Order: sequence, then structure tokens, then C-alpha cells
Amino acid sequence: MNLVIPKSKSMSFLSLIIFLLFSFPTLSFSQYVGNTIFLNHRKILPKQELLTSYAVIFDAGSSGSRVHVFHFDQNLDLIRLGNDLEFTKKITPGLSFYADHPEKAAESLIPLLEDAERVVPQEQHPKTPLKLGATAGLRLLDEDAAENILQAVREMFKNRSTLNVQPDAVSVIDGTQEGSYLWVAVNYLLGKLGKKVSKTMGVIDLGGASVQMAYAVTKNTAKNAPKPPEGEDPYIKKLVLKGKKYDLYVHSYLHYGNEAARAEIFKVTDGAASPCLLVGYEDIYKYSGETYKIFGPTSASNFDECRDTVLKVLRLNEPCDHQNCTFGGIWDGGKGSGQKNLVVTSSFYYRTSEVGFVKPPNSRNRPVEWEIAAKEACKLSFEEAKSTFPNVAKDKLPFVCLDLVYQYTLLVNGFGLDPEQEITVAEGIEYQNSIVETAWPLGTAIEAISSLPKFNPLMYFI
Repeated sequence: MNLVIPKSKSMSFLSLIIFLLFSFPTLSFSQYVGNTIFLNHRKILPKQELLTSYAVIFDAGSSGSRVHVFHFDQNLDLIRLGNDLEFTKKITPGLSFYADHPEKAAESLIPLLEDAERVVPQEQHPKTPLKLGATAGLRLLDEDAAENILQAVREMFKNRSTLNVQPDAVSVIDGTQEGSYLWVAVNYLLGKLGKKVSKTMGVIDLGGASVQMAYAVTKNTAKNAPKPPEGEDPYIKKLVLKGKKYDLYVHSYLHYGNEAARAEIFKVTDGAASPCLLVGYEDIYKYSGETYKIFGPTSASNFDECRDTVLKVLRLNEPCDHQNCTFGGIWDGGKGSGQKNLVVTSSFYYRTSEVGFVKPPNSRNRPVEWEIAAKEACKLSFEEAKSTFPNVAKDKLPFVCLDLVYQYTLLVNGFGLDPEQEITVAEGIEYQNSIVETAWPLGTAIEAISSLPKFNPLMYFI
């Protein structure tokens, strides 16, 4: 049956339609449960609840503490915070600096907490998860000192914060968690989650105290994974992302972060001139409660001798019960297709971008570029390095030869990369026309938001 509108009434009916179309605001499907306005006896039902959530994540690293604030819609897509897709701010030193003064460690975080709480709308505070993950800096402290700091932080958050702080919100995260969360963050930003193993990206994260590697492996590789050395976490972590099950090879190497490796290198020279330090430099190096009197050679740093020292530190000849190993007797995960494409982050980016052969916020490079830069840096005196590398911070400049040699040797000899293999060196990745930092807190935030009852889970561990 056809509905016929009398001609005399057609204009008034059309006017009504135009009025209705322009009288109600446009609704975004990505922000609401429904996108339909229901009309019932001329009454408009109220708009359904805006399903978004914030997450506040503290990264308590060895050299400093950083807070990250993220805002997600109900599809777990990032929403802008002003002009950016995340808010982040850092302070130094790290919590481990206050090993004997846990209350001061907690107090150091108050400015970051206050900044984060200003970013999150007041009405959202009770529903916004707050988490703090302490990494290798606290893992290196004795158990009592680390726990005293964590407890002081818990009390501070409890007394000062209006955010949602659960009993397990403050903890030392182990290296496998750190590596797993970074893998999630990188693949989230690149749109790789839910895709097959060969389409995902592997990650290597060089922190101050530890270095992590993580990449997806096949079910068969995971099934046949060897047992790790006593006291180490399992090599395989299982998680589900966008409905797809992944077996993730992940391992954290404590004492092999950039700052920790310097200390290990100075232990080898044991009070003698270090071939890795620049001529004309002499000082005391402090790390993890230990001090080292260090000085450079009288003639020039030596790339080859420095590299030999680094090779000793990496313990490449450590007994290994498996067919394929990295260094220190650790299984390498089989080097499957999930490792074919790599993103390397943190100190890999900081030092190389300061030296100048890596471009911000990320670029494609080859390990051989570290070798070339290291050989040039090792020829310089400390005074010459000041003008050659104006972007390297004053406290990092004496170690420019050492750091570049270590990073090159770690990539090529430690992790077995071909010197000509292209890798992505990144501080951040473009996502929705903004740059988001490549760091594990984003992966933690995704897990925290996934656990909220009003969101469909994007990620969970099994």
C-alpha cells in the first residue's frame, strides 16, 4: 500500500523533516553505544552514556620516573588529549636513587600525579585506573629496600590521589611483562594486532638497567620452547589480542641495559685505562650503589679493543643447552618470521638521534651505521667530541664511543642481527596523525582498560 501525501500538506511535511534533521546534534558512532535517536510521542530519549575511559600509568625506570595519560573510546582507539594522543612528563632521578629514603621516593612522584589528575576530568577520576610499574632500577635493589619504596608510593597514592588505585596497582614489573607490554604497544600503533605472526613486529628495548626482546612465534616453536635457566621467567608468554591467540617469545637481560653495561665494562678494565673512553676524560662512574674510577687512554680510544671488552661482557661463550642462543646461555626464540621486522627503542634511539644518524621520531637504519659512527667517535678526544656532537648531553658525552660500540655489538653479536639488516629505530610511531611514544605503558593501559566491564576486551593474558 502506497502512502499518498495530499499536495496541500506536502510542503508542511517537508518542513517538518528539515526541522528534525537540523534540530539534533550529530552523534559519533565511535563514541556512543548507539547512534539512533528514538522518537516516542514527541519525547527524545536522553543520549546514551559516552563510553570512554582514561588510564594513568607511571613508568618508574632506573634513570627517572615518567607518567603517561591515555584516553580511549569504547573500541579502545586513542582519543586526543588536546593536540596529542597522550600526555607524558618525566622527572629525574628514578625511585632507586632514594633507596635509603622511601618517603622521598614517593614524594618525588607527587608533581607527576598532580599533572596527571589535571588532565583527567574530575568526574572521571573514580573510574580511571592508576598503575605504577617499577622496572629494572628497583629490581636491582635488595628486596627490603625495593618493597619499602613501593609501600611508601602505595601510601602516597592512597592518601593523595582521587584516581582508581587498586591493591595491586603499584609493583615491580618483571622484564617479561615490560617486553610483552612494549610488543603490544608497538603492534597496536602499527595496526598489527589480530594479524598472523609473520605480519607482526618484534621489539628490542634497551633501557638503563636491562634490555628486552619480544616477538611472536609459531605454536610449534612455543610448544618446543626449552626451560629457561633457574630463576628466570618462562620464555613464552601467551596472550589474546583482538580475538587472536599469540605465543610471545620474551626475555629480559638484567645488567645489560645501557647504564648497567657501562659498569660491567668498567669491571673488565678494573681500574686501568678503558679503551672505550675518550682521551682526556677522567671521573668517577656511579651505578647501583657502586663507584668506579674511570679514565681514558693517553693516545686514543680504540674501537677494536673496546669491542673485545664488550664481547667479554656479553658472555658469548657461556654454555648453552639449546641449538640457538643469543648471549649468556639464553635461548633466542628460534628467530622465526615474527622477528623478521624489528623495532628497537629507548637508548638505541636516544644515543643515535643525538649523534645524528637516526632521525626523529623514527627511521629505518642498519646496525652497520652504529659501527661507522662508533669508529668515528672513538677517534676523538673529549674536547673534540664537544664540538662534534653538540646534541649529546654533557653527562653522556664521555661515553659516546662506549655506548655506540656496545649497542652495535649487542645487536650484531648479542642478538645475531646481520649488520646490513634494516630495522626501525623509534622514539614514537605515527597514529591518527600524531606521534605516540613507543613504550610499555601503552600496553599496560590497554590491558587496564580491557579489564573494565563496559569495554570489550582487546587484550588479556592466558
